[in-house]
Amino acid sequence: MSAAAEATVLITHDVGLHARPSVKFTKLAKTFAADVEIALAANGPWFDAKSIVKVMAAKAPKGTMLHIRARGDGANDAVDALVELVRRDFDEGAGHVRSA
Repeated sequence: MSAAAEATVLITHDVGLHARPSVKFTKLAKTFAADVEIALAANGPWFDAKSIVKVMAAKAPKGTMLHIRARGDGANDAVDALVELVRRDFDEGAGHVRSA
């Protein structure tokens, strides 16, 4: 029996899960061996969290409850890390400065 984990987290980033946040999210997801998926509703549809195209296609705006699940080695660690990334505003909080 392989490990499985899931969690739900509120997206508070001003632009939601779009370009830069999606890249950060998928890069982090790819560091785990587990299969990782996201959904905008508990019953899906579910998207491969390691695919930038699929994550961006989810079009998750600010205020969305993001459902994250993982199966396989490191499933708990993957879900925990991704939830924390979303909670940290994809590391683009108040201290984030855009370059010209």
